[in-house]
Amino acid sequence: MKALKNSWIAVGLIVVLCACGETPLYNKSYSFKNNAWEQNVKPVFQATIPDTTHFYTIQITIRTTTDYAFNNLWFFIHSKTPQGQTGREPVEMKIANPDGSWIGEASGTIVENTVYFKHRKFPQKGNYTFTFEQGITEQSARNVMDISFAVIRDPNQK
Repeated sequence: MKALKNSWIAVGLIVVLCACGETPLYNKSYSFKNNAWEQNVKPVFQATIPDTTHFYTIQITIRTTTDYAFNNLWFFIHSKTPQGQTGREPVEMKIANPDGSWIGEASGTIVENTVYFKHRKFPQKGNYTFTFEQGITEQSARNVMDISFAVIRDPNQK
């Protein structure tokens, strides 16, 4: 009976360990003052990439309040490689459906939306800089609480 109990504990432990996702190589957040992303506020994230042979997932999460007035949020990602090359990519994050229902995970008065860039390789080892610029036509994106940026090594790569 004790061996059976220990077997179940072992199975439970394996399930818990397998359920845990890959630990991010980099994961930081930036909170906006007064829940407003002003056009002149440009959060910066700096991630060190140790290996150019692996694939990575870039995860960007934005949390808004349920008072956010639009169904999307446009922003630009400015990237800079360790050797100084730069790039700029526009991103549209869908926040709500046309009927007003939330697309992301809603909890109380907070809505969390995430966009993924999967299976990406970095061309150089070293420190990358990612700067985020709000891209809506308003001076301020009101009711935007924070933005998180994560780089995760692809766990399925051999």
